[in-house]
Amino acid sequence: MADTDITSKTIDGMGPHGTKIGLLRVLGPAHVWALGVGIVLVGEYMGWNFAVGKGGAYAALIACWFAGILYTCVAMIDSEVTSTVAAAGGQYTQAKHIVGPLMAFNVGLYLVFAYTMLEAANAITAGYLFSVVATMSGYEGTLDQRPFIVLVIMFLAWLNYRGVLATLTFNLVITAIAFVAILVLFVATTGIVGDSIMQHAALFEGHGLPYGWIGVLAAMHFGLWYYLGIEGTTQAAEEVRSPARALPFGTLAGIMTLLIAATLTWYVCTGVLPWEFLGDGVNGSVAPLFDTARLSGSTGLIWLLGFGTLFATLASANGCINDASRAWFSMGRDKYLPGWFGAVHPKYRTPYRSIVFLVPIALIFALGAPLDQVITFSILSGLLGYTFMPLNIIMFRKKWPLNSIKRGYEHPFHPLPAIVLLGLCATTFFAVFLGYGTQLVAMVGFYIVVSLWFHFWRYRFVNRGAQFTMPWPKPRGY
Repeated sequence: MADTDITSKTIDGMGPHGTKIGLLRVLGPAHVWALGVGIVLVGEYMGWNFAVGKGGAYAALIACWFAGILYTCVAMIDSEVTSTVAAAGGQYTQAKHIVGPLMAFNVGLYLVFAYTMLEAANAITAGYLFSVVATMSGYEGTLDQRPFIVLVIMFLAWLNYRGVLATLTFNLVITAIAFVAILVLFVATTGIVGDSIMQHAALFEGHGLPYGWIGVLAAMHFGLWYYLGIEGTTQAAEEVRSPARALPFGTLAGIMTLLIAATLTWYVCTGVLPWEFLGDGVNGSVAPLFDTARLSGSTGLIWLLGFGTLFATLASANGCINDASRAWFSMGRDKYLPGWFGAVHPKYRTPYRSIVFLVPIALIFALGAPLDQVITFSILSGLLGYTFMPLNIIMFRKKWPLNSIKRGYEHPFHPLPAIVLLGLCATTFFAVFLGYGTQLVAMVGFYIVVSLWFHFWRYRFVNRGAQFTMPWPKPRGY
């Protein structure tokens, strides 16, 4: 009878805190893949090309592969911990169970700001696309992008409000189309089908590494944009039918997809667009895959990559709203933030208050900040979160060694991925400091201030006994 009750509660969406209304467990591995890849794939359509401006085409490729190693470590570590800590909040929930409350509070904020800033960047790109389409259609004058930015954010927030299954099914469809568009562009422009328009030798001549190896280091800043957000799959932990199966499968399949897409994107764009134009996000290329299609001379490719760029931005913004709201909701449920945010909609079973609350924050940045500044804000918040992961997995393995608790996935070669991840994070921090030192210092100062607020004021409201939801034995040494 007890087993039946537990099963019915799981299907019904019973929350881990014993609440009567919880999030629904309705997602499968394909939805996890769509969440992770959907958030990130826009990085292939825009943003990564700033790395070319930092160090040249070859520097962007090196940054692409080193960032790929960094995110492969992130995916492996996340797959193990989140398939075990199967609750909404992702890395926030991991930190809460493994490290401690102050770390959990900061990690939760890293997640919210990383996803909300990425959502704002996507809305900016969507507004740009609408203006380009208007110009191509014969519209004279400068189209006001702001109504389209607001429309994109409001529509996707409404979709998230209405239910997670519809939200991520929508992501699955448009993400698949955006990925296929990259494959089609590669096949059509490289000579596999038809004539090749690649001019790598001519475009790279004398410009392989225009700023030397310091340019390679600087390019690591925007190299992260190829993959930023894949860790968002962990936010689905409380809404998948089988966390032990869906989370590792969806996350690892996602990073493999992105490694392929990133490499193909670099190859196609650098073979058609001059590096000076490609790396200039102000007067040069804003959407490099779309610009490459425009130079191909094929109307079909132009429309396909136009839709691919739009779908990638929508999928990313959609997933960002999903993930940011889950992190904010989890912190509210645990009283790290006001408990009002921990509510679940009685009909749609979504964290609706958190979804609505974060909309104006995204709009403020989307309407009032430059694209590269918004991207940097997202990258820095994500990077701070990645820096916590090595500590998290080392403590996790130490407190609960293998075979002491049931894991859905065990990542290999421990602790090598943690050490590599920490080294690459340190390198990327230095790369960001080279170009955006003031913003880096300001963000660190901001997180110090809110940490003090949490320690001296908010922590008194946290019920420490109620927030631990995993049925684990006491950690080793306790």
